[in-house]
Amino acid sequence: MDLFDKVEKYTLVRDYKAMGIYPYFHALESRQDVEVIMEGKRRIMLGSNNYLGLTTEPEVVEAGIRAFEQYGSGCSGSRFLNGTLRMHLELEAELAGFVGKESAVTFSTGFQSNLGIISALVGRGDYVICDRENHASIYDGCKLSYGKMLRYKHNDMEDLEKLLARVPEEAGCLIVTDGVFSMGGDIANLPEIVRLAKKYGARVMVDDAHGLGVIGEGGRGTASYFGLTDQVDVIMGTFSKSLASLGGYMAASEAVCDYVRHNSRPFIFSASIPPSACATALAALRHLEAHPELPKRLQALSAYARAGLKARGLTIRESETPIIPIYTYELDNTLIKNKQLYEAGVYVNPVLPPATPPGECLLRTSYMASHTEALLDEAMDIIARVLLA
Repeated sequence: MDLFDKVEKYTLVRDYKAMGIYPYFHALESRQDVEVIMEGKRRIMLGSNNYLGLTTEPEVVEAGIRAFEQYGSGCSGSRFLNGTLRMHLELEAELAGFVGKESAVTFSTGFQSNLGIISALVGRGDYVICDRENHASIYDGCKLSYGKMLRYKHNDMEDLEKLLARVPEEAGCLIVTDGVFSMGGDIANLPEIVRLAKKYGARVMVDDAHGLGVIGEGGRGTASYFGLTDQVDVIMGTFSKSLASLGGYMAASEAVCDYVRHNSRPFIFSASIPPSACATALAALRHLEAHPELPKRLQALSAYARAGLKARGLTIRESETPIIPIYTYELDNTLIKNKQLYEAGVYVNPVLPPATPPGECLLRTSYMASHTEALLDEAMDIIARVLLA
């Protein structure tokens, strides 16, 4: 059989393009902001993870420019060898201090962070237990490890305990969960996860990609939100969302970080974060620390959007975060409505199977601290007009 037989049979993209409802790869022609120019037209951006609006913050942008001029365009090597800048070390130290851990390790992307952390910590004979709605990078990190992966029903603590009871006493075990779930916007039941981890001798890792800058004291994330920072073993996050850059990190004890630095193949064999991206993330972190009102503003705007969408008669998936999915149910309807919204001037993200169960498709809306109530009202009026037509 020809390896490319499956390529020829894969007609889904061509079919949806022919129908005029293919939703991906729209080209931006402006900065990532609350309003963008996309394919020649103004769109209200309700599909970005730029939660604090820092991609256009002058001091953040300027930090990236200065680093580019000082250090050049890249490091041309891994952190292990010639690719460590003093600035990488500053970023790691300040990240660790911000989230309340001894140490931190930075990775070149958020996806790579989960690959590198999980594959290093979970070895042969170990177990890793995941929430079914965890991010794809967690799943791939589990596959890259030599451990056995078990999955529990989303935020179902009874199911988690059943799986923990199956883990042999002599095996190491890591429970991994998103802090804020990227599609639904709901928050992990971290207090119960921590309680069960203690009961069964497991360790806990939280993917806080959508939690940092969003929830917790001053935006310190999910562990802070529940007052459990000292009881979560590993905190992972990204720079591509609230920190307006590119890259990822883990924060943990010095011993755990040192182990990962010397045993994580995705870390050892990848080039380090470019100077401009590192400087941008560091400036964004410092801006967040200096402006704890930003996460509060984000929460207030998210609550305003939730109330506004419901008042307009739309069915949303409840959350406490700036991720607010709107139910559109069937796949074709979701793509059609997404296209109509795009043409009407609002950008949102369609969420389709396998990211959702069949018949439960969503339009994922997400909000920024830099939105205004007036802009949200304009967007919500358009959404109601299109979806309730």
